[in-house]
Amino acid sequence: MSTATTDTTSLSPGARRLWTRSRGLLLALLLLVISGVVLAALQSGEQHGRLDPRSADRSGSRALARLLGAHGVTTQVVTTSEAAAAAAGPDSTLLVTDPDMLSDRQLANLRTATAHTPGRTVLLAPGPTTLDTLALGIRAKSPADTSPRPPACTFPAARRAGDALLGGLRYETSGTTIDRCYPIGDLPTLLRIPAPATGRDTILLGSSGLFHNQHLAERGNASLALQLLGEHKHLVWYLPSLSDPTSSPDDKRGFLDLIPSGWSWGLLQLGFAAVFAAFWRARRLGPLVPERLPVTVPATETTEGHARLYEQANARDRASAVLRSATRTRLAPLIGVPAAHAHTPEILLPAVHAHLTATPGTGSGLDALLFGPPPTDDKALVRLADQLDELETSIVSQDAVVSPERHAPREHPDS
Repeated sequence: MSTATTDTTSLSPGARRLWTRSRGLLLALLLLVISGVVLAALQSGEQHGRLDPRSADRSGSRALARLLGAHGVTTQVVTTSEAAAAAAGPDSTLLVTDPDMLSDRQLANLRTATAHTPGRTVLLAPGPTTLDTLALGIRAKSPADTSPRPPACTFPAARRAGDALLGGLRYETSGTTIDRCYPIGDLPTLLRIPAPATGRDTILLGSSGLFHNQHLAERGNASLALQLLGEHKHLVWYLPSLSDPTSSPDDKRGFLDLIPSGWSWGLLQLGFAAVFAAFWRARRLGPLVPERLPVTVPATETTEGHARLYEQANARDRASAVLRSATRTRLAPLIGVPAAHAHTPEILLPAVHAHLTATPGTGSGLDALLFGPPPTDDKALVRLADQLDELETSIVSQDAVVSPERHAPREHPDS
């Protein structure tokens, strides 16, 4: 009975060795996947984003939505400008939680839909671009800290609410009929812009903190929020989204547009630093430095190694060319041909014929032997090597017979 064994080396490791090497990484990846699944399961409840009336998070607005519902106000949540424009009918309040996310076309559509209907529009922290698009004649100034502040105005809702959590963007306007409340440095953070012709007013808030669940019960936040959003029985709560299909492709900003300008300069500096580091660490070009080999390889092993490579590649043409070239190189000095003409048939062949005249029959086929085509198979290559060896041996022996004194050892003059 025989048992089969599988030898493993560092070049062909077995299953046990592969498991030993990679089990740490695999266990870490498994732990990461399990952690992600657990976190996703824990956060898969009814959680929504900031200022979402369905969210019970600290920055959500579920408490305000329920307070409005207790006072008979119905809240409709929309996520597209098209739905917001359709739902903002007469005697309704339109709340836009992030107007700066809207494109110029979306803002124009909302303004057209609400321009001739009575009601109210509440914009939370609109920036300069939004104000220019809406053409309200108001300019946004630098933001200030958010903290409880007195109303300091005659707007009835603000006076009844008293101190409230306001701040953020401040606004500057020259209108005489506009209510300016909760000022910071003579610039208000709450504006009420009436439109007597249509019975609609627009309210700008510099910050949205008083609508959050965590701040609603503080001071007069609940009272002010209820009066601002509960003026009419229907509230359209618009949560702008980047995935809104009604946004114009021309107005969408790409990923690179969202990167601050400072990051571009930082990346440019890092690029220069990387290039300089590459030049610094790059290998200097210069003359080759000879190094002693760790071992000495015998010439016979080198020759056998070349022969095996030729055999594996079936390079009979290359092997025969090497054999013929080496033979011609060795024969040239023996027959008096300069080394520069050792591979010129018109010079080498007549000299070889001249040295072989003493041996009849040996001069036939020299052209094919020294300059012929490559052999067609391995047997022909071996036969070619034998013939070249015989040719070289015959010339060497012929040269020794003709000039024996060249091969005899010289005596020292003093001997």
